[in-house]
Order: sequence, then structure tokens, then C-alpha cells
Amino acid sequence: MKLPTFLAAQASLRPDHTALIGERRMTFAELEEATTRAAAALRGQGLRVGDRVAIALPNGVDFVLAFLAAVKAGLVAVPVNLRLAPDEATYILGDSGATKVIREPSEVTELVESGEPVRPEVPQDFDDCVISYTSGTTGKPKGALLTQANYIVLNGFLNQAMWGLGPADRQLVTTPLAQRTGLARVMNMVCHGCSLLVPPKFDAARTADLVQSERVTFMATVPTVARMLLPEIERDPARFASLRAFVATGEAFPVALKRKLRDVLPDMEIHSYYAMTEVGLVAGMGPAEQFAHPEAVGRVQPGVEAQLLDDDFHEVRHGEVGELWVRSGPPGRWLTMREYHGRPEDTARTIRDGWVATGDLGRFDDEGFLHLVDRKKDMILSGGFNIYSREVELVIAELPGVQAVAVVGVPDEVFGEAVAAYVEVAPGHRVTEKDVIDLCRQRIAGYKKPRHVRFVDELPRNSTGKVVKRQLTATS
Repeated sequence: MKLPTFLAAQASLRPDHTALIGERRMTFAELEEATTRAAAALRGQGLRVGDRVAIALPNGVDFVLAFLAAVKAGLVAVPVNLRLAPDEATYILGDSGATKVIREPSEVTELVESGEPVRPEVPQDFDDCVISYTSGTTGKPKGALLTQANYIVLNGFLNQAMWGLGPADRQLVTTPLAQRTGLARVMNMVCHGCSLLVPPKFDAARTADLVQSERVTFMATVPTVARMLLPEIERDPARFASLRAFVATGEAFPVALKRKLRDVLPDMEIHSYYAMTEVGLVAGMGPAEQFAHPEAVGRVQPGVEAQLLDDDFHEVRHGEVGELWVRSGPPGRWLTMREYHGRPEDTARTIRDGWVATGDLGRFDDEGFLHLVDRKKDMILSGGFNIYSREVELVIAELPGVQAVAVVGVPDEVFGEAVAAYVEVAPGHRVTEKDVIDLCRQRIAGYKKPRHVRFVDELPRNSTGKVVKRQLTATS
């Protein structure tokens, strides 16, 4: 199975159905022809099967065209997030070995206009598709080499089973297409015939307008977007009446935020899932489980194996915390990436007999729900006790007025490390150090509560919006 065959099928089955809505609209028939011509033009420039093509374009129709054209041409797309600093983007271009960079929408137009309407020949055994760079919160980003099979299994089959996607759905992208979450919506469009709305960037008021005017039915995004969109929803819930499903991933989905969404849009399904660039979707929860198991990330998905191991690679006892390893068949075949591009040693450390080390520490409860407690590198050792920063963050996040929080370990002469909480306060609210410590004292063991509470205007984040904790520890 190949992604271009899915797109060709959509163009045949529903040629006049709207595929893309952005700076212009395109039907599936138009999308099929345009990407075929652009693919032929790329190969006509001397690019060979397997060459890497960087796509450094803003969200929009042209990004989608460039990506699908690259896949049709047998090239490997390297999406570049435009929020990256110049040095970060330069690193990705060099590390990926990209032989071509598409930087301007006009370049896409030229490819479409100059290419022949004949899809280039690509060997059937060639399946590489994308080099997706990890967020680099603990070091230099690594390029996860993902295959068409990876995307078809996840976005073409599992997503449909989980969320019931079909041609009647109209998806709205709120995250960069250069990230796996955003690119997954493109795959949903190709595999299921959904319409895809691709505004140039996220803006809460503009998003509310689009949901209403375009009758958006489906959003898959990150909790931060939900938090920013909530005031618009509360102001006029009727504008969001078309939304049948809201899906969140990428970070902890605060229970208080989920409750507010449920209360204001009771007919909208709330889903959440835990995924990684390297292994796709691992665990998820549907609407019925969101509040029955509020601190879990869900049950492991069908087709995925999971085990929790200690530092000696022995499986921990039930209920105990260990590093999560997952497996879903041979690398590159189902969900697991094929490799880290150009990094055989990192690949060997991460993938062992098909098992992928996630770097996340977790435990299973008696009902089989997975609870993540921390990143392995973020665990704090204080006075001989293991303290999981995520557990402390989830408590502090429930405090009214807390917009975001990050917990790290800082040096302590007595205990080795002490817990430090960095807190962003929402505009118009007041939160004190005493408020934070009192809540923690009520909810978690005394040795886990922060010894230091520091209020910041904004937590340091990378281009994908994840907090870069090493910058906090470096300034502590």
C-alpha cells in the first residue's frame, strides 16, 4: 500500500469533493493532478528516488502540495518548522542531507505548471516517506525516518477505528504541518477523504470563525490550543456546535480543562492519546474514560505491545514504575520508525529486537490503564526518594490561575536535589508560593512538594511548544 494510491482513489471516488481549504480551495481531482505534475517536475530536476527534499513553507495549501508531490516522486520529505531559529533549521538541513529546499509558495506553483501529468515510477520496495525531527528537549534533535506504511497503519486504519473519520468530516489544523500531529491530518485527508482546513497559523478568534463558517467537525491538537480556545468557546458555544470530536495529545491534558470543555460542549466527544514521533500512537482514551481515569493516558492500543523495564532490562512487578518499551512489529512496517537517519548507534540504543525505548517512566493500574510519571531523564532524586516531576506538575496545574508549570530538580546541599516549580500565571490571576505549596501538601507526600517556587512570565519552549527543562536547570 502506498499513499499516492489512496489519493488517486479519493480523486476517482469523489473528484469534486473539497480536499483542501486554505489560501485557495482544491478538490481531490485538482489535488491529484497538481501533485502528479509537481512530482514529475521534481524528478525532472534530476532528483533521484530516496533524495531528501526539505519543505520550509508555512501552513497552507502549498505545503500539502509540496509534501504529496515529494512522496509521489519517491523522495523523502524533511518538514522544517518555521518557528525554528536559523541555527536550528540549518542543523536539520545539514543532518538530513537535503539536496533541495522548497522555501517559497511560488516554487510549488512553478513545479505544478512545469510538470507532466504522469506520475513518476517508484520501486515498490521503496517506502521511506518523511524524516521527522524530534523536539530536542534534552539535546540535539534526531531525525526519525518514517515510512508510508507507518502513516497508513496509524492514520489510515487506527485513527478511523478510534475516531470514526470519513468523507463527511472537515478537519481543522491548529499546529504546524511540519510536526507529526499536523502532518497526520494530511494523512487522514488522503486516506479517508476528509476535507482539510489549513489556516496559516493558529489564532483563537479566527479559529472560532472558521469552525462556524466551515462547519468543522474534527480537531486534533494539543491541550495548549484547547486552553487558548476555551474563552472563545465559553463566549458563544453555539459557534462550535458542528464539532463532533476534539482530540488532544503532546502533553498532559489537565482534568480541569477537560471538564470545562465537557460542560460547555456536552455533545462533543473528548479523546486523548499518548504518542511519540518514533512509535506513533501508543495509548488512548475515549470520552467514557476521560473522567473515570483522569490521571492516565489510556490503555495500550490494539496491535501494540508494552512492557515496563528497570535499568537492568528486567520487567518490573505490576504496579511498579519502569521505563516504557513498546513494539508493533518490524521497524518501518507498522508503527515503529525505520531508524534514526544517519545515527546507527542511537538507533541501536533505542530499538532492541523491535522494542523501542520511549524514555518515559510509567506504571499500569489494575484496570490496565497506563500512567506516565515522568521522563526518565527528568526524575528527581531527593534524600533517597524518587520524585516524578510529572506527578507534581499535575497537582500544581489544578490550581486556579496556573497557566503552565514545569518541575525540575535543582542542587541541594542536604538532599542532593530539591524540587523546584516554575509557574506561569494566567493574566488577571494571582497565585502565591504559599498557594502552590499548600495544595501540594494536601495532595502529595511532603518530600515531593516544591522547596522552591519561581514565577516566570513564560516558560522556555522549543519550536513545537514543549518546555525545555534543561534551560530551567541551567539557570537555577
